[in-house]
Amino acid sequence: MSFLNEMLGAGGATLGYVIPFLFVLTLVIFVHELGHFLVARWTGVKVMAFSIGFGPELFGFDDRHGTRWRLAAIPLGGYVRFKGDDDAASTPDVDALERMTPEQRKGSFFYAPLASRAAIVAAGPIANFLLAIAIFACVFMAVGRPSTDAVVDQVEPGSAAAEAGLTPGDRVVAIDGKEIRSFTDMQRIVTTSAGQTLRLTVERGSTELTLAATPRQREMTDGFGNKQRIGVLGVTRSTSTANVRHETFGPIDATIEGTKETWFVVASTARYLGRLVIGRESADQIGGPIRIAKTSGDVATLGFVALINLAAILSVSIGLLNLMPIPMLDGGHLLFYGVEALRGRPLGARAQEFGMRIGLALVLMLMIFATWNDIVHLSSLG
Repeated sequence: MSFLNEMLGAGGATLGYVIPFLFVLTLVIFVHELGHFLVARWTGVKVMAFSIGFGPELFGFDDRHGTRWRLAAIPLGGYVRFKGDDDAASTPDVDALERMTPEQRKGSFFYAPLASRAAIVAAGPIANFLLAIAIFACVFMAVGRPSTDAVVDQVEPGSAAAEAGLTPGDRVVAIDGKEIRSFTDMQRIVTTSAGQTLRLTVERGSTELTLAATPRQREMTDGFGNKQRIGVLGVTRSTSTANVRHETFGPIDATIEGTKETWFVVASTARYLGRLVIGRESADQIGGPIRIAKTSGDVATLGFVALINLAAILSVSIGLLNLMPIPMLDGGHLLFYGVEALRGRPLGARAQEFGMRIGLALVLMLMIFATWNDIVHLSSLG
């Protein structure tokens, strides 16, 4: 009986990760592919298939335009296949295209104008960014946002803040000239600025001071046991009622805040990648499907709002990933189109095929590396 209970418990725990993971990933992938699909329809390119997942079809139907809508067995991606494509990566079927009559070429992705092809490809990542803005905006409208003034309550002895001269009661009003409206604003800059000297504009009573502080990198563990390295000053916020408030937003303000939130995720990711390239960040923060599944399950325990916020962050990440100039990804196709615009004609079939092979190798290596990171990460959690 105890064995059965353990099996049921393990199954329940697995479902607790799988269901949130599938919800988050399916939402993000569906919107990404929907962006490609809608712009293709708008520009007159025929869509042969719209697939969520890869591999064998589990369920599907044909719409009145001849598009096959399908749900596939491997839910780790999706694709839109256009007329004239040889595969899900929109590699052209050169032989089939050459045999097409002028009438048959109508609606083919390959023979669409360059601007139309670029718009169709770019629409996927753009849809991801719009989804993130919409999610953040809806959350801001529905539940608002708690906010605490950037007033220092305590300063950790020997910390970066102590060395900079911060004292309890100081109010940080700007960092490097950027207005600080809340403690969260200050945290967001500090956590991504380890080792960088920041210029803090501080109100101390009726006096305004400028202090130089260099956040120190520290490894922090969240409530789920996940570790991450962030910059810290060594201060705590004031939680007195005079400094705590709850912000509410109308549709316009919520959209503006949602756009800012999306840009913050974009900028933070770009900053991390830049620091990774120059060796100031470790690649162990890069995660794959396993870590996404674990994070989804962990966040789901905090409620639907937290889970949908994770979906917005993941949507931005998917959009950015697809814009990387790697063949096989949307950014790689846009790179090809940029070359085509400069040359006045497309790259040759052999050059595109070679690029696609390189892109496939890079994507596979990234997936293997991310999965290895996930396994190491889970092992470290014990």
